[in-house]
Amino acid sequence: MIPLRLDEIAALELGRLEEGDGGASVTAVKADSRGVAPGDLFVALNTGVRFVEEARARGAATLVPEDQETALASIASLVRSKSDAHVVAVVGSVGKTTTKDILGALCAPHVPTIWAERSLNNEIGLPLTVCRLEPETRVLVTEMGMRGLGQIAALCAVARPHVTVVSHIGPEHLELVGSVERVAQANAEALAALPPGGTAVVPARAAELEPYLTRDDIAVRRFDPDDVDVRDGRARLSLDGEAVELELPFTQRHLAVNALAAVHAYAALGLPLHRVAEGAAGILLSPWRGEETPLPGGGFVVNDAYNANPDSMRAALEHLAERAATRPRKAILGEMAELGAASPGYHREIGELAQALEVEVIGVGEAARDYAPTAWAASAHDVLAIAQERIAPGDAVLVKASRAAGLEGIANEITNFARAWFPS
Repeated sequence: MIPLRLDEIAALELGRLEEGDGGASVTAVKADSRGVAPGDLFVALNTGVRFVEEARARGAATLVPEDQETALASIASLVRSKSDAHVVAVVGSVGKTTTKDILGALCAPHVPTIWAERSLNNEIGLPLTVCRLEPETRVLVTEMGMRGLGQIAALCAVARPHVTVVSHIGPEHLELVGSVERVAQANAEALAALPPGGTAVVPARAAELEPYLTRDDIAVRRFDPDDVDVRDGRARLSLDGEAVELELPFTQRHLAVNALAAVHAYAALGLPLHRVAEGAAGILLSPWRGEETPLPGGGFVVNDAYNANPDSMRAALEHLAERAATRPRKAILGEMAELGAASPGYHREIGELAQALEVEVIGVGEAARDYAPTAWAASAHDVLAIAQERIAPGDAVLVKASRAAGLEGIANEITNFARAWFPS
């Protein structure tokens, strides 16, 4: 982190601040007392106040904030004010984390780059990411989540992006914002935050965003799924008529569209397009996003259980059908959360799609009944016995749901019991 003097932090009047063994400055902000050392600032978040003395024993300076979100935002804003790095904000209904992971890897071989870990994209995670800025950092790739109007604007006030990537606009958090148009409005706060001369990277087919793309002082780059061709782990992308080829660690076409958005952002940062492929080998997606594991007998299981909404569920099922070829197709599907009053209809539509794609669905959770599944379980724990009965050697299996369903461990369990099919 760019060093901060303790007196600079004290001047912000954020709460009880105590010096550690690192002297009058800090070079890291951490929220986990187990990993602190002299020179770190431990910020006691939520129940972290119980571990202040532990952090002090490890030599860290400590802050018990009066308001944790205000404190983190203020410290991160101070760090940001000392950096001349170019900042990218990645927002959108789906694909944010994947796009962020890809973009960070593509930039890293060319300039000192920092990108958000996992899905640290809220009022806690975004400031912690900004606080990782180093004096030599040239590119910072942030991710910003949305749970209502005003949230992304507040995050942008901290990060102050030069480039905004909108990965996708679709139904998410409808119980909070009410409509896809309001989803676009909330995500467009990251477009409004761009300075003159900034760049917006947006989907070519997101009509809901168009009212927010009228500024004549920013550049707009549009990415189109038709500009993506994926074969055998190689993606051929087209950027304004120029061809780019990347070796990708996944086969999903919808993830390759995220790669196209990332390449547009890479180009907007002024990095050499003819060298973009150099970073592809470093792409490592965050957990539970399209992870494919082979199963005995020629089958496979895809763990895509980090999150789900109607658009991402549709993309995952279509990929399963394509990837499965002649293999039997099975999907363990939990609920798509936070869809409000429209939830039953969205679940029914996905169930109908699965039937059309000849995918046998095992539903998990009450909302999953609307998929009209072949079999149903009340919870992730209960679904394992059903999976053992219905999944066979050679099957192509998808596991997907919103995080609330807790299905992220099911793919590993399937892999474990599958070993019994062909014991060594």
